Amino acid sequence: MNFILFDGPVRNSLLPFTFTRPVADIRIGILTIREKWEHYLGYTTTTVTEDYLTDLFPMVEMEENILINASFLPNEELVALISDLKEGEAIFSGEEVVAFFTSDTQEEVDLDSYKAIEYEGDCIRVKNTWDIFSKNGEAIEEDFNLITRNRKSMPIPGSNRVIAPENIFIEEGAVVECCILNATHGPIYIGRDALVMEGSAIRGGFALGENGVVKMGAKIYGPTTAGPSSKIGGEISNVVIFGYSNKGHDGYLGNAVIGEWCNIGADSNNSNLKNNYAPVRIWDYESERFAHTGLQFCGLMMGDHSKCGINTMFNTGTVVGVSANIFGSGFPRNFIPSFSWGGAAGFTSFKPEKAFEMADAMMNRKGLKLSEKEKAVLQEVFEQTSKWRKG
Repeated sequence: MNFILFDGPVRNSLLPFTFTRPVADIRIGILTIREKWEHYLGYTTTTVTEDYLTDLFPMVEMEENILINASFLPNEELVALISDLKEGEAIFSGEEVVAFFTSDTQEEVDLDSYKAIEYEGDCIRVKNTWDIFSKNGEAIEEDFNLITRNRKSMPIPGSNRVIAPENIFIEEGAVVECCILNATHGPIYIGRDALVMEGSAIRGGFALGENGVVKMGAKIYGPTTAGPSSKIGGEISNVVIFGYSNKGHDGYLGNAVIGEWCNIGADSNNSNLKNNYAPVRIWDYESERFAHTGLQFCGLMMGDHSKCGINTMFNTGTVVGVSANIFGSGFPRNFIPSFSWGGAAGFTSFKPEKAFEMADAMMNRKGLKLSEKEKAVLQEVFEQTSKWRKG
């Protein structure tokens, strides 16, 4: 069977992260949404997404296909229901389609003609950017159970102070010495060849991806995820870092989502609570206004390839787009458009050619290179977001 993950109607609510990836490639918990589905299904998947992303994330259509709404995270009950689908059947959760079986092309699908199957079970769904951190604890637990089932952790070195070791899993090649690991309130997963340096205090749930690094003396409160090849330090609480990003120094980051290839300068901090304790509002790309999150704690949303200099101060509920470069004293505004260059004193446009040079320099440090397809995506994002920039 051919499985295709589609963005669905929530795609615009997940900007700036979906400027540069399909919904399926958002990381929440230990794995990306795509990786979760592929673990459960036992098949690789392709994607229906925005046209400008298709060179990087192509769609493969066969004679018979099951299309799955990528904003729904899999569980055993839902996967079993999808695996039993027959042609002309669709699964709904309320009014939202979860999955359907078709032999038609995308353009010919008429869901009104399908036999509707109601899914009444519980599952995690990602509909807004803040869902990524607010639902991360539940997602870490589900992923931990999924990928460690019937497997044995590498031994936890005796130099560590450990609480609830049965909830800790260390992959081969990882190094964890002289740390405090408390998995009482959520599991701790340390990926292959990762490094947790001495003096780190980690309170689960926590997930560190392959080749990730936790710097000396870090204070990490769960539920927090640092994706592959990320480097984290300082004080971090309830944060999701997709991968290949650095927050390696002192400073506070809380209730935040950081994309790929980002860098947080030394002693930078974000506020995650308003002084008057009011619910936080953040920028909504679809309505082009600030939307209510319903959350009292909400910090920073930063899209791929964005950077900030030392001592940067982010206000509560700040949204930073793709390839922004922020520096200087004072609080910058709490919506920073993609390809912005500057800070509290004002912003100008960060020209794509210069942004490509900076992205390539960072990627080269990890042995990778910014491809022409990736440049084309970033160029499209630059053009799509021009209306929000000045200068």
